[in-house]
Amino acid sequence: MPSSTDTPHAWLEAARDTRHLMGFRARTVRRRGAAGLGLAVVVVLTAVFAVGPSRVDLQAAGSAPLERALAALESNLGAAFAGFLLLAVSAAMGSGGGRELLSRSEASVHPISPVTEHLGALLLAPVNLAWLVQAWGLLAITALVAPPGRLLGAQVVVLAWVLAATALGQAAGWAVEGVRRTERGVLVVRLVAGAVVVLLAGLHLAGLLAPLARALPTTWVADTALTGRWPLAAALLLVLAAVAVVLGARPAAWALGLPPREELRVQSGVHEARPAPEPRWGSGDRALLRRLDRGSVWRSVGMRRGLMVLGIGPGLVALVAGLEWGTVLLLPGLTASGAALLFGVNAWCLDGRGMVWRETLPVSAADVFDVRALVVAECMAVVSGVTVVLALLRNGLPPLVVGVAVASCWLVVVLQVLAIVMSWSIRSPYSVDLSSPRATPAPHAAMAGYAGRLSLVTTLTAMLFTGLAALPWAWVPAVVALPFLVWSTVRLRRARRRWLAGDDRARVVLTVAAV
Repeated sequence: MPSSTDTPHAWLEAARDTRHLMGFRARTVRRRGAAGLGLAVVVVLTAVFAVGPSRVDLQAAGSAPLERALAALESNLGAAFAGFLLLAVSAAMGSGGGRELLSRSEASVHPISPVTEHLGALLLAPVNLAWLVQAWGLLAITALVAPPGRLLGAQVVVLAWVLAATALGQAAGWAVEGVRRTERGVLVVRLVAGAVVVLLAGLHLAGLLAPLARALPTTWVADTALTGRWPLAAALLLVLAAVAVVLGARPAAWALGLPPREELRVQSGVHEARPAPEPRWGSGDRALLRRLDRGSVWRSVGMRRGLMVLGIGPGLVALVAGLEWGTVLLLPGLTASGAALLFGVNAWCLDGRGMVWRETLPVSAADVFDVRALVVAECMAVVSGVTVVLALLRNGLPPLVVGVAVASCWLVVVLQVLAIVMSWSIRSPYSVDLSSPRATPAPHAAMAGYAGRLSLVTTLTAMLFTGLAALPWAWVPAVVALPFLVWSTVRLRRARRRWLAGDDRARVVLTVAAV
């Protein structure tokens, strides 16, 4: 008997259900104007990255280093294509097969088919900021190296590759999630993932990673995009995307038919009480709150996977594609924004129903806010720091002015994003269940708006410090960073005052507790 993923009728019903569910999720957004602005920012940034770099004529500058950098970008374009596929696979693996249209509790009373879940996850792939960043990077690099008159065809191939790689990554993500849900699957996936990371690191240290990346079939795709044969490559990639979408429904049905062992183990596990932590900085109350908040993040399957993917994924792409420091400067802000999008944009949702219990604890509201902001900042700093460390492995120590610019930009964007997301968490809290790794801390349209606004702010900041890194004075980036730090501190203190106000805090508590 054919399965439900084999009949055209099943696909038509799934497409109809997906359309209804997407419309339902779009109507759950409260501040539609802000969400629309965020979506507009994403569209505008996509157009800017696709066209803007083509207006820069590096060859006319007559600089040998610039010409070498342009030649390196062109020779590594195929590796950048492969890096996007690697990130698509890792993102789908980290989210348990892809983002969910409805939470597990909501979907339990609705006849949502695996094909519908599969199609919904594909449509929600751009909600992932790492996906957006890599897509923008491919568009920008292609626009920079495309010959005159061939930009349109090259970007068509890039968009077709983005579709194909996303579909392939989604299919691989469902397959890995199915393995993960078997009896020993979690251990198998961790061992294989660790072996892949060690293999890539070994190839890089041996000097074989770049030649291997250039020998992949993606190099043919990149070369075809820059020639007059781009219609052939685009057509083949679209066919590949369609085949991957159809075939991806099978591992999706298999994975969704198995119990989520890792999440159930967390929810049903027994956690013995530990001795009270020794207060190192501040009071003992703050030490207990830090342990509680850090445990909430680390024990969450989705948070743990997402932080690992965001920390390692962009850095591996930098290793494979050979990104220089000028491009790496963009990554700390974008990876910090990605970490904030895991839960920081709705920071109090980590507690869920336990938020009411948290309010009964004999601790001050100021301590609760300060510790939660500290934990959010720690997650962003660690994730973006891993990316910087991997960039150090690829490029070595930067010159003094570049190093100061990287450190200044890193500090600025972390505090900048922290102030923004803590303000959003108090102004627009949402009631969500983050027990599933496929869950998001806010409705998907709101998440797209958040991603667009955060990426715009951090990209503009990083571009400013990229320009400052080209100056001969190492003290300039540190001085320019001061006004940004002061303004972000003022905004963070303003959010703190709102939290200390009893009516605003009660509104947040009652909203996030209504899970």
